[in-house]
Amino acid sequence: MARQLDYHTIREIFTRFQAAEPEPKGELHHVNAYTLLVAVTLSAQATDAGVNKATRELFEHADTPEKMLALGEEGLIAHIKTIGLYRNKARNVMKMARILADEYGGEVPNSRAALQALPGVGRKTANVVLNMWWRYPAQAVDTHIFRVGNRTGICPGKDVVAVERAIEDNIPVDFQQHAHHWLILHGRYVCVARKPKCGACLIRDLCQYEEKNL
Repeated sequence: MARQLDYHTIREIFTRFQAAEPEPKGELHHVNAYTLLVAVTLSAQATDAGVNKATRELFEHADTPEKMLALGEEGLIAHIKTIGLYRNKARNVMKMARILADEYGGEVPNSRAALQALPGVGRKTANVVLNMWWRYPAQAVDTHIFRVGNRTGICPGKDVVAVERAIEDNIPVDFQQHAHHWLILHGRYVCVARKPKCGACLIRDLCQYEEKNL
């Protein structure tokens, strides 16, 4: 694990990220808060591209909890069977739809605790929804962010909660809204797991990774 970078280095890193991509976007297709919640739930141990392929037609038929309930579990499975763990995910999505319809009037709650109480929704999923839909600076730490944070020293931590806290504590407030998107995209396309593309990296001179691939 790299040591925590200082304030000025972190500010320079995110200044570069912002200059390269001023408004980074999540890559999951959605049309409202509910479809975003479903898409993120389905994306566990799956690629965004794979989820988007499955949900493009699904969301034309079921973009509310009530419509999802009308579609039914087998109808949902027909759309998402190309996604890993689809049966378990289908059960959770249907249970979630029932709770949202019965307890929240079909609306998606916007507190982390309420979201995490839904079937199949963990802290990361809740944070993605809070950030992307309500623009709350929640930090959803996935494997990409965990890797980048620890390699570079931007937000090192022994587990995802520690990395989330390091982001909140050390990244300047004016970068917090988009911080997790910049880090995810950097980990997905540049600071990849096996052979990081250090030669193409915007922050290679600021990064603490000792095995740089230049």
